[in-house]
Amino acid sequence: MRTTFNYKHLYYFWVVAKEGGITRAADKLDMAVQTVSAQVRELERSLGYALLKPAGRGLALTDAGLAAMQQADQIFQLGENLPAKVRDAVSSPTVRLAAGISDGLPKLVVRRLMQPVMGEPHLRLLCHEGEFDDLLGDLALHRLDVVLSDRPAPSNANIKLYTHALGSSPVSWYGSAALVKSAKKKFPASLAEVPVLLPTGHTAVRTRLDHWFEHHAVQPRIVGEFEDSALLKTFGESGMGVFPAAEWVHDELLAHYDVQRLGPCEGVKENFFAIGTEKKVQHPLVQQLLQASDAAH
Repeated sequence: MRTTFNYKHLYYFWVVAKEGGITRAADKLDMAVQTVSAQVRELERSLGYALLKPAGRGLALTDAGLAAMQQADQIFQLGENLPAKVRDAVSSPTVRLAAGISDGLPKLVVRRLMQPVMGEPHLRLLCHEGEFDDLLGDLALHRLDVVLSDRPAPSNANIKLYTHALGSSPVSWYGSAALVKSAKKKFPASLAEVPVLLPTGHTAVRTRLDHWFEHHAVQPRIVGEFEDSALLKTFGESGMGVFPAAEWVHDELLAHYDVQRLGPCEGVKENFFAIGTEKKVQHPLVQQLLQASDAAH
């Protein structure tokens, strides 16, 4: 869209508004009062609204001027920070990785998947958590370098995305010591009696868990469903219910939460994927993630 005003005119207005008058602004800018006044009038003409009004011996902002000033503040404060940003970029080189994290992916798993790049000395890691489809859209627009997910990218003729497997993990049931003790004897039938916490249907593993219950003819006593995996584990730790988790992070789970392993969820696995826009990955840190995954299998 074509800009209908001159940023130089906006800058003069911004200085006038900050200084509280055209004379003081002219002194600060080392310009003639008439020149500054003409520049501000030109901005008002291009915007179609008066931005300043007389107030005693000085000037005050109109409603339109207040709105313009708020935007100008953001614009020129960013501009004032530009030299420092450029200097920092040159003096402190960084390797940037913008990763989209599907909200169905357990946080402890994300930490383990990212481990291969954490030792990069100049790493600048940007993690964006969100819904799977939204992240794929950002990936296609090159706002993200990679998306980590619990499911592969869907087939889409309009968007070329490539799925790279990062591994899989069996799932087990965990819970507080008291719940594990009461559920141990008749497990897994006991899951019809003890309270159960589950991820919501937005995760790929939920369908597999539902099939597992059907296979074992167990009608689970579900007392909670969570989109956020960390929140699920926090409530599980409190004794609200037993919950499923990837065995891949068993040690980390027990270290972070006061829970115990109840038993296996045989036949159920969580799968982990990296999704990108290139069949042959070019980003060096994404390459490290894939190479570490290949070496582990």
